[in-house]
Amino acid sequence: MFKSYETELAGRKLVIETGKLAGLANGNVLVKYGDTVVMVNVTASKEPKEGIDFFPLSVDFEEKMYSVGKIPGSYTKREGKPSDKAILVSRAIDRPLRPLFPKDFRNDVVVVATVLSVEQDNSPEVAAMIGASAALSISDIPFGGPTAAVNVGLVNGEIVINPTEAQRKISDLNLTVAGTKEKIAMIEAGANEVPNDIMLEAIKKGHEEIKKLCDFIQKMKDEIGKPKFEYKSFAVDSDLYDYIERNYTEEMKEAVQEVDKDTRDNNVSELTEKIEEDIAERLNEDEFEERKQEIGEAIYKLEKKCVRDMILYEHKRVDGRALDEIRPLSCEVGLLPRVHGSALFTRGQTQVMSVVTLGMKSEEQELDGIDTETAKRYMHQYNFPPYSVGEARTSRGPGRREVGHGALAEKALVPVIPSVEDFPYSIRVVSEVLSSNGSTSQASICGSTLALMDAGVPIKRPVAGISTGLVTNPENPDDYVMLTDIQGLEDFFGDMDFKVGGTEKGITAIQVDIKIDGLSYEIIKEAFERTKTARQYILDNIMKPVISEPREQISKYAPHIITTQINVDKIKDVIGKGGETINKIIEETGVKIDIEDDGQVFIYSSDEQMAERALEIIENIARVIEVGEIYYGTVDRITSFGAFIDLGGGKEGLVHISKISKEHVRNVSDYLKVGDKVPVKVIEVDEQGRINLTMKDLVEDKD
Repeated sequence: MFKSYETELAGRKLVIETGKLAGLANGNVLVKYGDTVVMVNVTASKEPKEGIDFFPLSVDFEEKMYSVGKIPGSYTKREGKPSDKAILVSRAIDRPLRPLFPKDFRNDVVVVATVLSVEQDNSPEVAAMIGASAALSISDIPFGGPTAAVNVGLVNGEIVINPTEAQRKISDLNLTVAGTKEKIAMIEAGANEVPNDIMLEAIKKGHEEIKKLCDFIQKMKDEIGKPKFEYKSFAVDSDLYDYIERNYTEEMKEAVQEVDKDTRDNNVSELTEKIEEDIAERLNEDEFEERKQEIGEAIYKLEKKCVRDMILYEHKRVDGRALDEIRPLSCEVGLLPRVHGSALFTRGQTQVMSVVTLGMKSEEQELDGIDTETAKRYMHQYNFPPYSVGEARTSRGPGRREVGHGALAEKALVPVIPSVEDFPYSIRVVSEVLSSNGSTSQASICGSTLALMDAGVPIKRPVAGISTGLVTNPENPDDYVMLTDIQGLEDFFGDMDFKVGGTEKGITAIQVDIKIDGLSYEIIKEAFERTKTARQYILDNIMKPVISEPREQISKYAPHIITTQINVDKIKDVIGKGGETINKIIEETGVKIDIEDDGQVFIYSSDEQMAERALEIIENIARVIEVGEIYYGTVDRITSFGAFIDLGGGKEGLVHISKISKEHVRNVSDYLKVGDKVPVKVIEVDEQGRINLTMKDLVEDKD
């Protein structure tokens, strides 16, 4: 049965329809926000996926190029693998939804958000996040929503909900916030050094809109929502868990209290074997094999409980640190001799090497997506090889996690990257995770800042990143403990990974992952305060003593740049027919050349002399010949009526026989020969661009 629901969001009409499309999905909605249209379908498998110990949720944000009237740029002219932007949106949809499914649920759930039409003022990402919540809420899939999401901007000092395209271009904040009616469930932000108090206020204002949207979706659920289906629970058998907890809690506490990750993992592995042997003696062989996964989950549950209880009730961390203590830190720069910039940042057992490459403006990354961004000049990529966690397997290339972590570090650094006018390079930073025990994305922010300064990139200010964690009391959400600089185990067993990157002036990036149903404003405020204190400590005491500001000169192995501005009408002359002229310049000098549509020319070369030679040639070609100017030219051809003078840059003028000398000239060759260098003065440039010169008038001027 077709139903349509309408509300208002940021002064624009929001419509959610259902019952017309995709009738075989467990839930379907069509979200219309202005002329932006996103279809969301949710499905669930009828049977659970066996042999796993997690909830198998998959989210896909599908960018259809027809939604913006474009044909895909690929060879096949079909949409291919998801763009980085689509992957990031898929992750943003996933994060607020995942904690609201039952913990013992193991059926596959797939959320597909298909972008059908885009009006750039109305975000398809926000429409997809709202639609995913609505589709799940009215479906028969067990889900504890609704949730909702909005985008928040900061335009001329004013907080704006769902800013238009024009507003986004001048906004100092790009914040996506999602939540339930009661709490904040997800934060993703890029910001231009925004202070903590303004960021918190933006989150609060976003949440006010989210509350209204949750009521709107709840109304849909109450009216047309299907009863939730029964599912097979994968909760650990209480008798089995009680036995393990009763007999092994103290040993597990001892096993996990270790600074070194490898030693701690070995301790837990040895205790696991001991517990399995104990259980095996109490069960027959077939029953033990049948319940082996369940036994493993019970042991994991005990380990998690021990770590959480120690933090929550004893304020004790597994590595012995204080709750606000940062792991040992170190950094260095200039590791690699031939690259343009490099740095190593180490935090405990987490270690990241970042490497900078400077390239031509034309080497910026081209983007083929559904928004108006067509290229980006600053690129940050993050690699997480298996050896970084001691695993013996081959690398399969970047996955969604790598794309997400790279985007977070990129977002953190973009606000301090110099403009193309001040630093006309494309910049690529690659962060290689060498060892991982938590907070690798934040280590890559620190390491990349150092590498950029080592490369001589004139960034505005250094950026550092830090994360905080959280352990809450399930029976009393107001009873919680916050941890500064969480390691892997604390992230894995904790309730929150609150990542913040920023400068001494303010926040540049946020990414928040949570495993509970939401965060209060008090928790968010404390996380901001904790990360600001830790960030300042890292900047002042760890990074600045190693390198306090960008190097004055870029690496001798990086391409050096000379720039000039030419008349737009002269671009075709510099390029030449089929690129003949510019290719000849490149062949002669060995430089690389970029020419922008506005006439700006960038010459790249590690040989300064050749760069200057290329500049001279280009400026000669682009030079506008004006009446009255004096040139020192070369006789190119001699005729009966005068001599043609090469003025350089492909320009040629005629000295008529009557303009060669004050004396009467009968034969041009009596006065001039091919190859002679002579001073000439421009006396006319006619409508066809022909240049007439004089030598006689120049001689008279000297008299």
